[in-house]
Amino acid sequence: MENTGAFGRIKNKFIGDRAFYASVIKLIIPIIIQQGITSFVNLLDNVMVGALSTAAISGVAIVNQLVFIFNLSIFGSLSGPSIYSAQYAGIKDDEGVRRCFRVKLIIGTLLSVAAIVVFSAFGDRLIWLYLNEETNSPEMLAATLAQAKDYLWVILLGLPPFMVAQCYGTTLRETGETVVPMRASIISIIINLVLNYILIYGHLGMPALGVKGAAIATVAARYIEIAYMLIHTYRRLDKYHYFKKVFRDFNIPGALVRKIIITGAPLLVNEFLWSTAMAIKNQCFSVRGLDVVAATNITSTVWQIFAIIMFSMGSAISIMVGQKLGAGDIDGAIETDTRLISISFVMHLFIGLLIIALSGVIPMIYNVEQNVRDMTSGMLIAAGCTIWMDALAHSSYFTIRSGGRTVITFLLDSVFTLVVVVPLSYVLCNWTNMNVCLVYGLVEAANILKFCIALPILISGSWAHNVISR
Repeated sequence: MENTGAFGRIKNKFIGDRAFYASVIKLIIPIIIQQGITSFVNLLDNVMVGALSTAAISGVAIVNQLVFIFNLSIFGSLSGPSIYSAQYAGIKDDEGVRRCFRVKLIIGTLLSVAAIVVFSAFGDRLIWLYLNEETNSPEMLAATLAQAKDYLWVILLGLPPFMVAQCYGTTLRETGETVVPMRASIISIIINLVLNYILIYGHLGMPALGVKGAAIATVAARYIEIAYMLIHTYRRLDKYHYFKKVFRDFNIPGALVRKIIITGAPLLVNEFLWSTAMAIKNQCFSVRGLDVVAATNITSTVWQIFAIIMFSMGSAISIMVGQKLGAGDIDGAIETDTRLISISFVMHLFIGLLIIALSGVIPMIYNVEQNVRDMTSGMLIAAGCTIWMDALAHSSYFTIRSGGRTVITFLLDSVFTLVVVVPLSYVLCNWTNMNVCLVYGLVEAANILKFCIALPILISGSWAHNVISR
């Protein structure tokens, strides 16, 4: 009986009952579908561009790495208001949700304008940071630069709709509505895929535009995504009542603004610095040649597919834990969080084995040189061995963030990456002749240190705070 009781306590703490799983599944299935389709189409997009040339896939990879900084900055800028929005949703405070949305839109607009100005003025110089004259021929450098520039100038037009879609999508999810963002994303993805087929290769009477066609397809899909979301939402304001009169005035209480700035500023700075650090890390790999750029890009795209559940569990932690914290149920928030982290860890042990099993097959779908395929295969094996570490670090980040402990997340995320990951990448790529796949694995494995640092905070429960009652 004692063993049964002990097992029951362990099961309740780390696993949970059927009702708990039902609530988790209901929440994350739409997110998984949305991110799954997105990642799969990104893979097809990657394959289509890769069929053009190594210069094409390398050029697109470089630009996407730069735009990634903007995307993560938007994510970071919305994270502060999202923490409050989720907790306001937990107590059914529509005006609180409405005010948080306004803050999101203001910050997102400022960041979008800044990004367009920076990329327009310094785009060429930023691209050149990834072009190594010692390891690549002048012809390859010129071809890659031309492809990158063609892609960049078009993709800039897609930054504003991406920002607006994130403002609406995050607010809808924080109130428990995950299906609408999923539908919008699916429609966008289908449009993107069809236009890729038509515009990249020149089908149905259209000219073959190559990477420029891929950029046009992406931009068009983003405008269609936000158009669907707006039409659906504003035709059903009786359901999404927190959007009623949201643009009537932007009078946001100064006390709330100060709270969001104090909580959210570290998250914005964190995402900007983290994405910049990742760009620097990838620049370190680029010194090994554009073949390595192509291999890391393919690996990253494939990894996104296998990381779908990881990202979904992060969203689940933000929403489920955030709502319990907003309702004042601190013990319930800690219990829910423990179960979600445990589920994510176990699932990613099996996902890692699946990546390893498919590591020799996946690179074959790309029309690239054999050495690029071999490098990709090795990097995928390394990714399979370390994805459970990523899952633990990812879950700990969203846990600590949900309780408003954003300074700690800043230290654990971007500061850790700048202090540990970037120097490690630089030293191994520039000062050693170590196989690039082993370098990739060692750099990815550094995430386990991040989780070990976060673990005492998770165990103590000191992260769990109701931020809206402060």
